[in-house]
Amino acid sequence: MPEFFLQALIEVADPATLGLIVAGVLIGIIGGAIPGFTVTMAILVVFPFTFAMDPVSGVALMVAVFVGGYSGGIVSGVMLGIPGTPSSITTVYDGYPMAKKGEPGRALGIGVIASFLGTVISVGVLVVLGPLLASVSINFRPWEITALIVFALTLVASLSTGNLLKGLMAAVFGLLVTTVGFDRNSNVRFDFDIRALASGFDILPVMIGVFAFAQLMANLETLHGAGAGAKAQVRRDVTIPYGRIIADMWRQKINTIRSALIGAFVGALPGTGGTVANFLSYDQARKFSRKPQEFGTGIPSGIVASEASNSAVAGGAFIPTLALGIPGDLPMAIMMGVLILHGINPGPLMFDQNPVLVGSIYVSLLIGAVVMVLAHLALVRWFARIALIPQEILVPVVLMLTAVGSFALNNNLFDVWVLFGFGLVGYLLVKADVPLTPMVLGVVLGENLERQLFRALELDDSWMTFLTRPISATLLALAVASAAFALIQNRRHAARTAEG
Repeated sequence: MPEFFLQALIEVADPATLGLIVAGVLIGIIGGAIPGFTVTMAILVVFPFTFAMDPVSGVALMVAVFVGGYSGGIVSGVMLGIPGTPSSITTVYDGYPMAKKGEPGRALGIGVIASFLGTVISVGVLVVLGPLLASVSINFRPWEITALIVFALTLVASLSTGNLLKGLMAAVFGLLVTTVGFDRNSNVRFDFDIRALASGFDILPVMIGVFAFAQLMANLETLHGAGAGAKAQVRRDVTIPYGRIIADMWRQKINTIRSALIGAFVGALPGTGGTVANFLSYDQARKFSRKPQEFGTGIPSGIVASEASNSAVAGGAFIPTLALGIPGDLPMAIMMGVLILHGINPGPLMFDQNPVLVGSIYVSLLIGAVVMVLAHLALVRWFARIALIPQEILVPVVLMLTAVGSFALNNNLFDVWVLFGFGLVGYLLVKADVPLTPMVLGVVLGENLERQLFRALELDDSWMTFLTRPISATLLALAVASAAFALIQNRRHAARTAEG
């Protein structure tokens, strides 16, 4: 073990490879920070450059983009209230309120350190428990993945305290959005004779529209309502209070470890990803908290749970990709493409046949995490200056960037109309006091839920199979328990409101 790690370290420590890691992390951060650009698009931009590289350099560059991209979403989440990537949605809940309180430096610092620790912990999981988690994830067939998604959807109730019915309605609406377009049998549904709807709605324009448009409109309303006094509220402390952040992270050590382990485990499951890990860890942090009512008001616990989990996905996602040759998501599929391009076939034999390359992935993840922290801390003042830009300038610029990001996704103007259409929907939902998160969660998970459910029923048309398979039965039991806990929470919240 030490020998191939040492050889991998020598390979990655080459100045040219280290330069690629630094460049990859910066590209990933920028890609994750721009609303609508995402980690996947950053990886796709970099992918062609790996064709002429040796395997270690190509993989190191892609790993660096991966690490930087998962941490980049915190920038727009904290400074603009808009998730840069789907896996940083819950970062907005506490990061943006903390920034509005005048502490953007603290929010960014907590998020960056949590991202670093999440990545490091996930590498430990990958090295020590990789084979075990790979053997568990190989047992996740359609029944288990369906049950996992159902469990994730029950979190809607927990995230809708005080608005349980509205939250469930929003989730159902999100699921319905994913039914537009071709089904598994290539039949078109709900296209209303509009040709562009035959392919359905892409998740990114929907998500960015719902969050970005609603948030930007709220910013303009606040600015208009505050009048001349608004400009005084824009100035914020852009320095990082290192001492306070260290104290915050020490108090959040259990939350950090728990969230990172959730992220690593979820990342190791094919068909899931950072978004599911994000919601699961945030929900668990809230349930384990002594003051769950404070979540969403700008507390460190929420930022730590979100950022530690989504960054830990980076390490966990390599487990099925390397050990089984099963990419869990699109970024991992591209990573597999890099390996196959260089004549390396991921699978159980890869650890024996290419131990140095596997070790270089471990080393690249760790070095990428260090570079990510240094890059964020060095550039945080420039990131925080976004908050000093007048809203009259910032709003149209951000809308333009989101529109460009949506168009670049498929080079399709229809996605821009989807962005603004769902932006209007999100704005109306906010005005009606309907939580946006359940809708987004429904949109994120709906397509995979349908695909896995029908695949399970095609293999065995008995619904009882979900209960006779131990893992799927356990996940469904957890879903019922989660829903029941949320219902009790909601009733207590209603009782406290009535007493107040």
